Amino acid sequence: MKTKPKDINLNFDDLISRVEGFASGAEPVKETHITIPQPIKAISPKQIRATRASLGFSQTQFAALLNVPKVTAISWENGTRKPSGAALRLLAVAKSHPEALQTV
Repeated sequence: MKTKPKDINLNFDDLISRVEGFASGAEPVKETHITIPQPIKAISPKQIRATRASLGFSQTQFAALLNVPKVTAISWENGTRKPSGAALRLLAVAKSHPEALQTV
């Protein structure tokens, strides 16, 4: 199913006026600073199992908490697959701040 592209309304006069305001100092610039966390190091199957056990979850419950298939969570625990990328970050959150996952 294809979705129709949304129309974007852009007022160039307003854009130019705001840029000129920023350049002259008449309009304050809102700065946003984001601190990027360090990459997560690999997590061993033993650490994943310990995290799940410390939370008191079954493998099925833990997989549901992480929103991954049960077979994926089991394969992480038995070492046949290794979590990477976002899954590593999610496991780190589950270990350090499990309440964050339970309130979503």
